[in-house]
Amino acid sequence: MLLLLTYLGVTNAFAMLRLLPMSDLDKDAEILALRHQITVVERQLGKDKIRFTPSDRAYLAALLNRLPLHVLRRLRLLVRPATVLRWHRSLVARRHAASYRPKRPGRPRTVHSIRTLVLRLAKENPNWGYRRLHGELLVLRVNVGASTVWEILKEAGIDPVPERNSSTWASFLRGQADALLACDFMKTVTLSKVRMYVLSGVRMYVLVVIEHGSRRIRVLGATAHPSASWVAQAAKNLAMDLEDLGCRARFMIRDRDGKFPDLFDAVLKDAGIDVVLSGIQMPRMNSITERWIQTCRRELLDRTLIWNQRHLLHTLREFEQFYNGHRPHQGIANARPLHPLPPPIDDPDTTARLNIRRHDRLGGILHEYKHAA
Repeated sequence: MLLLLTYLGVTNAFAMLRLLPMSDLDKDAEILALRHQITVVERQLGKDKIRFTPSDRAYLAALLNRLPLHVLRRLRLLVRPATVLRWHRSLVARRHAASYRPKRPGRPRTVHSIRTLVLRLAKENPNWGYRRLHGELLVLRVNVGASTVWEILKEAGIDPVPERNSSTWASFLRGQADALLACDFMKTVTLSKVRMYVLSGVRMYVLVVIEHGSRRIRVLGATAHPSASWVAQAAKNLAMDLEDLGCRARFMIRDRDGKFPDLFDAVLKDAGIDVVLSGIQMPRMNSITERWIQTCRRELLDRTLIWNQRHLLHTLREFEQFYNGHRPHQGIANARPLHPLPPPIDDPDTTARLNIRRHDRLGGILHEYKHAA
């Protein structure tokens, strides 16, 4: 803008030099011609307004600010005299503000590592307010003000006051994982008859239970008719297995499926396990079991044909052993439900000469990899 304003000033200075040899009569004729051209432009524009650039406004304001108001009113301008005066006031105000602008900026921005730490503490401790977070930072010898913590949380869209203490279902599951079990029915179809090149099957119901803490899966059984007595007996078998292993489960999450009888809840109640019902049509409240069912379908059932109940149980037992003993799980830091994650190989020579053997399960549907002995 400054360069353009300089250009306009120089060109108009040369234009003023051109006016020196002109007589007053010639100047009056040129002024009348210019006024008539302005009238033509206004008539063609109608109600549309002419847009002035900031440099045009600055130049006109500097040129006309010394003229009295009554003289401005007699001039033929594309804008009102009050507009020219407003442009001049704005020009003076900006010049004044630029001259008094502080040379040094204000308080420096908080270090990125401190901001990251504040957001981490707020995420890991949702019931802490900004005062509690500030105290924890002081314990960690991070010297920041409480108002700085408040501003960091506010910029991140986090409420600075401790109103974030409402526990979500996910946080409840993580906090009570070691005492939680979850169960559900998985439906599949076995191919029982082959007639006229048409495969017909029987729908089977598989009752599975998973431990939230270790992700260990238990296949309690499979049947085509999940009667109340069958489901209750499966609950009794589960209670005895948990007692033999010393598992201290306190809650069992299940949906509101009608296949679960009242006797199922009563058996678990006698074993010290309270049943927690998920919401109506809310599978995310039993998401870990639903995720295992999806994994079982994708990695096993969608890749093989199940002929009958015996074949189904054999296949599920193999997958249960594979799932609990070998398959890593991201939810437990890639450990196995029955085995922790082994330490990494630190010896470069061993890494350079890896001898990995593959063990096939179910005819090669499942692969296990181990170091050769």
